[in-house]
Formats: sequence, C-alpha cells, structure tokens
Amino acid sequence: MTVRNLPAVGFAVLMALTSLGVSAQSAQGSQGEVPKAPPTTAQAKALIAERFKAADANHDGKLTRDEAQAGMPQVYANFDKIDAKKKGSVTERQIGSYWMKKTKDQMQKEDPIWN
Repeated sequence: MTVRNLPAVGFAVLMALTSLGVSAQSAQGSQGEVPKAPPTTAQAKALIAERFKAADANHDGKLTRDEAQAGMPQVYANFDKIDAKKKGSVTERQIGSYWMKKTKDQMQKEDPIWN
C-alpha cells in the first residue's frame, strides 16, 4: 500500500468504526461474494461530517462525551484518547487525526518495510 492511499484507508477505518448500525457483514458473507470497496477519501469525509453534525446536538462544532455516546459510539469508546488536552469535548478534526494515526500505526506494524 502506498503512502498516497493512507488518507483513504484512514477514513475508511474511521467510517467502519463509527458506523452506528453496521454489523460484521453477516459473519463472512456468502461465498463468492466480492467484498465492498472502501469509500474514497471524499466519500469518507462526507459521511464523517454528516455523522458528526448529527451527533453534535447543540451545533457548537464539538462533541461532548454525552453527544459522542449518543451519536458516535466508537468515538465515545476512545474519547479519552481523542481528547488528549482533556477539554471535555472533541472536534471533527481531532477525531480524524486520532483515527489516521491509529491507522498509520497499524499499517506500520503490518508492513514496516513499506510504511
């Protein structure tokens, strides 16, 4: 995987983790089924922005712990890691940065030569 694809992979991971109603795609799916391609960076950004906007109940551009719990459960589960400055809220940008770093670290573990 090239470095050029890193943002798309990061956003795809973020989308997968922030999905509200997605299950483990019916165990493994039926045999012969082609897996769904990850979204493009633009699609991922749009979906994240949409979910963030829906979760931001008071429309202040930040998610509190309660807003994250109600609208973005994976953000809630990692809230303390994302809110590194301990302000009590996280922005869409902080969420994206956290998941990008997490994705990059995972890629480095899996294939240290290329990453």
